[in-house]
Amino acid sequence: MPLLQTLDRFFRISERGSTFARETRGGLATFFTMAYILVLNPLVLGGAQDIHGDRLDAVQLTTVTALVAAVMTIVMGVVGNLPLALAAGLGLNAVVAFQIAPLMSWDDAMGLIVLEGLLICALVVTGLREAVMRAIPQPLKQAIGVGIGLFVALIGFVDAGFVSRVPDAANTTVPVQLGGSGALTGWPVLVFCLGVLLTLALLARKVKGALLISIVSMTLLAIVIDSVADVPSWGLTTPAWPDRLVAAPDFALVGDFSLFGAFGETGAITVVLLVFTLILSDFFDTMGTVVGVSAEAGLLDAQGKVPGLGRVLLVDGAAAVAGGAASASSATSYVESAAGVGEGARTGFANLVTGALFALALFLTPLLTIVPMQAAAPALVAVGFLMMTQVKHIDWERYEIAVPAFLVIAVMPFTYSITNGIGAGFLAYVMIMAVLGRARQVHWLLWVTSALFLVYFAIDPVEQVLGVK
Repeated sequence: MPLLQTLDRFFRISERGSTFARETRGGLATFFTMAYILVLNPLVLGGAQDIHGDRLDAVQLTTVTALVAAVMTIVMGVVGNLPLALAAGLGLNAVVAFQIAPLMSWDDAMGLIVLEGLLICALVVTGLREAVMRAIPQPLKQAIGVGIGLFVALIGFVDAGFVSRVPDAANTTVPVQLGGSGALTGWPVLVFCLGVLLTLALLARKVKGALLISIVSMTLLAIVIDSVADVPSWGLTTPAWPDRLVAAPDFALVGDFSLFGAFGETGAITVVLLVFTLILSDFFDTMGTVVGVSAEAGLLDAQGKVPGLGRVLLVDGAAAVAGGAASASSATSYVESAAGVGEGARTGFANLVTGALFALALFLTPLLTIVPMQAAAPALVAVGFLMMTQVKHIDWERYEIAVPAFLVIAVMPFTYSITNGIGAGFLAYVMIMAVLGRARQVHWLLWVTSALFLVYFAIDPVEQVLGVK
């Protein structure tokens, strides 16, 4: 068919060794592993108050969350041609809700997000953002992929309730525990465990659609269990057939932002520090995700470069602008996209599927949010395993590479932050190279970036010195 041939050429599907079926499965898997943001983002933003005590409406937040995810995921697919979905960033939305909003009004807070996105776009246009990514040694890029793999797996374990925070961690040497009380209890965790076993078994058998088959199977099982057993809570999403299938979207929050209002309300120094924190977190979270997902998809070239990197980064910067302009918080590339890659997605066509489902979610949120995290999380654990296999490419005999790589891999999951892991690795790399008398071999951009990370990690004393605190 002419249309399919045109799409194949445009997205380079056959050229990258993929098929329409794989791309479609990948798009579905990515959506199901990140659909939780439709519930979680409204909870995070809607649960906070601005300086005036105002709250954002949860229904309106659900609408703008789905809208931004749909539009920017499709744009990334068409412009960047990578299987990289975008939505409101976790972590970034918490910064907006609990660090920025208490200092100003909601429209001023969202204006800061727009400003941050515009500055990131400027960094892309000037070539600085791409230059930083190209300056990173290949082994550190591989370590970023491995670290993200562990991070993704940990997200799966925690969100499913297989691992939980010890309630009174101050009085124990154990910060986390198995299950909710030191043991696995309840039907939801059983669904997760069965899902992990099913997913890994299907992967071992090299079954096509392994992740998607597991997600659908465990969702059906969860629906049956919820209908016959007394389950206190499944978490954010209950696997029960909804009372209604259609919900009308409310776009009232779109365009409700003030670009420079924060400067008059909180002062220039505070605004600069807040924007700096947002930029650094968004910048390197995206960098790690793009490199990690592209590496897992086998799309990096011999020099470790991401295809069409400039376009990819520009779309990601534009997503931050779109997220702020819609009051959905900064949108960014999602590491859960690796689930789609695990299903075989290699091109932006998968994004058309994911984006279309987010667009449907504008009207069918009750139907599309019946997948409990316990059914979707096994895919994240499996993807963590797949990404972990990149560790074999790192030369562990060279300490100038091995030590920074170890810190990247360890700090990401242990601090629940891609940015923290990258920062720790960069600082260790430049320090060790300097100690070995090889400072000149380090790209100057890595020195500048490491200096910025030093400020990032020391932001509290910096704020105290400047009189912000």
